[in-house]
Amino acid sequence: MFDKILIANRGEIACRIIRTARRLGVRTVAVYSDADTGALHAEMADEAYRIGGAAAHESYLSIERVISAAARSGAQAIHPGYGFLSENAEFAEAVEAAGMVFIGPQPSAIRAMGLKDAAKRLMEQSGVPVVPGYHGDNQDPDFLAARAAEIGFPVLIKARAGGGGKGMRRVDQAQDFSASLEAARREAAAAFGDDAVLIEKYLLRPRHIEMQVFGDRHGNVVHLFERDCSLQRRHQKVIEEAPAPGMTAEMRRAMGEAAVRAAKAIDYRGAGTVEFIADVSDGLWPDRFFFMEMNTRLQVEHPVTEAISGVDLVEWQLRVAAGEPLPKKQAELGINGWAFEARIYAEDAAKGFLPATGKIERLQFPESGARIDAGIRAGDRISAHYDPLIAKLIVHGDNRQAALSGLRNALEASRIEGTVSNLAFLANLTRQEDFVSGHPDTGLIERNLDSLTEVPAPSGSAIALAAVLSLDMPRGGSDPWETLGHWQLWSEMQRIVTLQHAGETLSLRVIARGFDMFAAHNGQRVVPVRIVSRDNGRIHAEADGRQILVEARHYGRQLSLRLDGLTHVFELPDPLEAAASEIAGGDRLVAPMPGFIKLVRTAEGESVAKGQPLIVMEAMKMELTLTAARDGVVESVAVSEGHQVSEGAVLVSLKALGE
Repeated sequence: MFDKILIANRGEIACRIIRTARRLGVRTVAVYSDADTGALHAEMADEAYRIGGAAAHESYLSIERVISAAARSGAQAIHPGYGFLSENAEFAEAVEAAGMVFIGPQPSAIRAMGLKDAAKRLMEQSGVPVVPGYHGDNQDPDFLAARAAEIGFPVLIKARAGGGGKGMRRVDQAQDFSASLEAARREAAAAFGDDAVLIEKYLLRPRHIEMQVFGDRHGNVVHLFERDCSLQRRHQKVIEEAPAPGMTAEMRRAMGEAAVRAAKAIDYRGAGTVEFIADVSDGLWPDRFFFMEMNTRLQVEHPVTEAISGVDLVEWQLRVAAGEPLPKKQAELGINGWAFEARIYAEDAAKGFLPATGKIERLQFPESGARIDAGIRAGDRISAHYDPLIAKLIVHGDNRQAALSGLRNALEASRIEGTVSNLAFLANLTRQEDFVSGHPDTGLIERNLDSLTEVPAPSGSAIALAAVLSLDMPRGGSDPWETLGHWQLWSEMQRIVTLQHAGETLSLRVIARGFDMFAAHNGQRVVPVRIVSRDNGRIHAEADGRQILVEARHYGRQLSLRLDGLTHVFELPDPLEAAASEIAGGDRLVAPMPGFIKLVRTAEGESVAKGQPLIVMEAMKMELTLTAARDGVVESVAVSEGHQVSEGAVLVSLKALGE
């Protein structure tokens, strides 16, 4: 076993690797960028080295800087985690050339599976079924369009390099193919430095089922059963489970044997995942699954496999990399119970899963019943430079029903404040009928998007409480009675309160009726509110004649209320910002978050229509297309392609037609 390893990654996966290494008595070395100074993974490791600027290409993607840090630290091996350099054959070669061990597969295996088109040709030769499509080298747009027409729409355009849903577009009709191809190529080039794509038939009701495989230097290869990763948004996994619901012993055997054949075909060593797409239009059948790709690294969702198999996959990675044989043979591996993993992101599900940044003011998870893999703490900031993953929540139960119930309870007991998150969306998923009944597929989220992302309207009591409690927010206190000034001769003290919730402006008149007694008037009815007691953010109140317990916290101009099992976030508008916004109306297109400009699709003087794409920007590894809010004429364009912009920056200004 190694004495010291360097982890060429950040966030939750770096922290997760450190925990196993510490248990095994292996010292760890972290690397960090300027954006991660003081990050949890850097503090957890025994040593930490700065490797460059916040941008990934200046730090975590710099082979030279990572190798230099490893050499300085005296590390014997480098663990790449997932993402960044984890599937980079040149990096694996550089690690070996520097006299260290790469904790992963050999470079030849990474190359064999790194390009999806070549990998699929290899799998066909090895007897592994593949999805019908075009996997060749001809990248002429007209040629690809013709191949797509031959395959038959809908088709899926996929980047041949990388993964994670980048460079992937579903195309339902021929007239959309050209624009989708351009977008997929741009995204693929930005993410992987390779804009080549392949075209595949899109299965209308597919399930994404993958097999965890493991090989060693002694020719042994095993699989550790399947994971179902069908719940996806933007082609990225959201909730994963193991085993797959409805999986028969016959199909598990066929899929496991195919995965092992795939690994043996490239003499695979270490942890890998063979991903299959299954046509479930008529149930799960052993002759209706197809090879998609092989990820030559540890997967984000590996904890569900650990939960059902009892195997620490990171420990196996370290032992295999050190030259040891696999700790278990296939016959010694079995499935125990059921497990789910939910990926908790800083993103706004109701706004197309728009990634978010900001400071995590509160981060609270259940103390028992769930495993939490996180790389941040309360007080940390979500950076615009990296993936907005906050944590992974993993539960295990005796059966699927028990595990799903545990997942739902754990999500509902979790609290994230200070930035938007997908917690409510994930909890809604755990109640979705098809998922609960064990019939997930990759289109489930898209089909049910409105109900899954619906922001529940706050009750009259919640709005009234928010109005009362917001009175003292500018003072940083928690006593609205003090704010209203106790009492006033001949009349009641009152104040007009303006709040914003889910884009809607709410205006109420709050009247003081006595000590900690108020009335909130919304123009139609009066809701009496009495504050009974307060205890560190927990408030016992009476609103509209009903006693309720409320969790209330405010950060800056944001007020978070949780009552009746729902969380509502209200904003107290800044008067100056509100005035400026009113003047501007829909005439300014602004950056929704920090990022850089990929494409400018308009010019000064051009007439544009509402909904017309004007700017394409990239933020947090995804493309965002920004459109005109109304019909008008472009008065000015404030950015050009390649510009880095901050959140709220004005990109395009419009004026009315005829001005």
